[in-house]
Amino acid sequence: MSTAVAQKPHLRLVPAPAPAPEPSRPSSPAFDDSELLRAVREGDRGSAAALHDRVRPQVDRTVRRLLGAGDPDHEDLVQMTLIEIVSSIDRFRGDCSLDGWTSTVAAHIVYKHIRRRRTERRLFGYAAADDVTAVAPVSMGRTALARNLLARVVDTIRQVDESKAWTYVLHDVCGYDLKEIAQITGVSVAAAQTRLVRGRREVHERIAADPELAKRLEDMGETT
Repeated sequence: MSTAVAQKPHLRLVPAPAPAPEPSRPSSPAFDDSELLRAVREGDRGSAAALHDRVRPQVDRTVRRLLGAGDPDHEDLVQMTLIEIVSSIDRFRGDCSLDGWTSTVAAHIVYKHIRRRRTERRLFGYAAADDVTAVAPVSMGRTALARNLLARVVDTIRQVDESKAWTYVLHDVCGYDLKEIAQITGVSVAAAQTRLVRGRREVHERIAADPELAKRLEDMGETT
């Protein structure tokens, strides 16, 4: 007598229905720099915001680098630079990067502003404080020593003719090249080079004339 074997039904996995796609959100088009500049020049409405987002960080960095952190005029100078960038966009021919051109425009705005308010010591004072914080986060004694040393260097630079001192700081401290400095200060490249050579020589001569300062700078250079 055979025993009937109950047959179990075969099981199979049924994939769950895919969730309904979320409605797409409109987004601003992504531009590379050349497309962005072309769109701005052609008056594309969406490109203005894209240009602002693209250059604003570089403008912020340049203004902060030249004036130091916390300067009360920072935001005004950033806005002035952004306006200048938009109004002079047709003059940008792509000879350098967009970041490089943006930095030069910002530095020119800051340069004119500093000359108007005649307080170059704020530039050097803020820069000195930032540099000390960046390169010497050590004991309070060493920080005070570094601040004193930088103050003496700043005072030495202030004794140099303003145009030569600015060229020296823009080139040797901030890293702008001669072509950029010429654009920033409104002179020819040859004049910028002459100012740099004379300014650098005068700064070095004044430091050499102060043996104590020269020795302390030499000692600091050997320990950093």
